[in-house]
Amino acid sequence: MEAVHTKIGQEPSPAVELRASSGLRAGYLLLEALNSCAMSYYGYYIFFYLQKHFGFGNLGNLTFSAVNGFVYIFSAWYGGKFAQKFGLFRALTVGLSAVIAVLISGSAWQTISGQFIVMMLWTVGMCFTWPALEALISESGGRRGMLRMIGMYNVVWAASGALTYFFGGALFERFGEKSLFYFPAAVHCCQLVLLAALRRRKTLEEACMRLPDVADKISEAERLPIPEKTQHRSGTTGRAFLRMAWLANPFAYIAINTTVAVIPELARRLNLSPTFAGFFCSIWFFVRLATFVLLWQWTAWHYRFGWLLSAFIGLVSSFAIMLLVPDVSVLIIAQVVFGVSIGLIYYSSLFYSMDVGETKAEHGGIHEAAIGMGIFLGPAVGAAALRFFPQFPNSAVWAVAGLLSVGLCLLVGMRRKSAEG
Repeated sequence: MEAVHTKIGQEPSPAVELRASSGLRAGYLLLEALNSCAMSYYGYYIFFYLQKHFGFGNLGNLTFSAVNGFVYIFSAWYGGKFAQKFGLFRALTVGLSAVIAVLISGSAWQTISGQFIVMMLWTVGMCFTWPALEALISESGGRRGMLRMIGMYNVVWAASGALTYFFGGALFERFGEKSLFYFPAAVHCCQLVLLAALRRRKTLEEACMRLPDVADKISEAERLPIPEKTQHRSGTTGRAFLRMAWLANPFAYIAINTTVAVIPELARRLNLSPTFAGFFCSIWFFVRLATFVLLWQWTAWHYRFGWLLSAFIGLVSSFAIMLLVPDVSVLIIAQVVFGVSIGLIYYSSLFYSMDVGETKAEHGGIHEAAIGMGIFLGPAVGAAALRFFPQFPNSAVWAVAGLLSVGLCLLVGMRRKSAEG
């Protein structure tokens, strides 16, 4: 997408959509799946590594996660702007190359300070990849194609992430600590090879598009009507929902990253090895995946506030129950509600980011920066609560649940303000 950017209002023809879907789109989705697999393994199981190697508990893991989120905020914002200015393929190449170098270095850097530095540099590199991938996929077929591709995008990364978390514990135990660095680095190397092939294919296809006979066929196809089956919205409504989704998504990641950071301690209390923690605590990952599939096929939720509000309420309640009620059956039910809520909130943020406006890579960067805000705030608040109230083991959960409740109030207030306006 370095040479040509499709803008909303400039719908590509059905012929163009068919051509793109035959090869490039499948390649982009495979690139995304590999990205999710590699980054999920390091991003989730680094907390088991810190627990095992350095004796980290909830306070240490939450602090580590908060630093990750702080770096993520600014890196994602810049990563999106870099991709918009210098090209999506170039951003991916820079990001993947940086992550590979950092992970290989991290495998030999066995100090706490070294692992903090590795994590921060890994975060910077990672943030050059996701905004570019989101833009590549959403800009490859106009609004109708964009809606379909966002659905596929969400399903692919969620499936890869769920499977990685499910099997990651067994991989971590079977191949040891160094697999945390070598396995993702190997996957990213495969991505660079695939990226080079996709870039060559895109160059060839763009050259073919400029041939006179192909241009004539496209011109004829562009005169065909394109039915629109999605929920229509005004520019004002679209911007209002975009702002509300950008508000809600950080709070979803407040809950996610607080939960992920304390899972090693939760697993210890339940006497679960990393392998069985991966099996049992991955329920919400698979529920989120199922939610993405449903929201992809059923579009009546677009631009309807009730669905976003219900998801936020479910997020607050399921988070608190999941970490406060020491009952396995209750934990399973709470994970189901948590997965559904996270799925709808995340899907809303990405969908509205891509559907409203023309600078998709930049909007993707803002969407990812909002995620970084959540990654930072949740663990930071949890760590602060444990630091100042160490006599209360659940102080982190209560503090983060309170923060989520504040977010719920802000969402309702934003909705009322937009309705009055």
